[in-house]
Amino acid sequence: MNKLDANEPKMTFCHDICSIKRTDMDRTLENNDEIYMREALREAQAAARDGEIPIGAVIVSNGVIIAKAHNLTEQLQDTTAHAEMLAITSATNYLGSKYLTRCTLYVTVEPCPMCAAALCWSQIDRVVYGAADPKRGYSRFSPSLLHPKTEISAGILQDECSAIITDFFKKIR
Repeated sequence: MNKLDANEPKMTFCHDICSIKRTDMDRTLENNDEIYMREALREAQAAARDGEIPIGAVIVSNGVIIAKAHNLTEQLQDTTAHAEMLAITSATNYLGSKYLTRCTLYVTVEPCPMCAAALCWSQIDRVVYGAADPKRGYSRFSPSLLHPKTEISAGILQDECSAIITDFFKKIR
């Protein structure tokens, strides 16, 4: 057996059938998902402090956060100023491209249909969200709104993501 490079993930194989059980890369991805979702939660907290619906988003490319945003619909008096839309604009400006291939969006709440359609047009590789939105989330209306190649991961830090939005609405009602 060759010595693995320190940067390469170690793979755990089932002894008899040589199939991958789980890789360190899988665990790293899960840990990174939590790290980046915590950044999105910080954005959601900033939105709450500003009196906005507390949804936060970050976009990551090659392990680097290239865009952060939170809802600004009240401040800008713009119904399209969702965290995802603002993050998409910021990321495309950063990259100098209208496409977000090889990028991942982390957002605290499932995107709405408008944001999902914008993500489709951006051709983002992956969308990771924390809390589902059974009333206004894109999957309630049409799961095919996202690009066919976009991967979805749901439920990352779901309890924290749900709590911040639930607490916000309890305070204003």
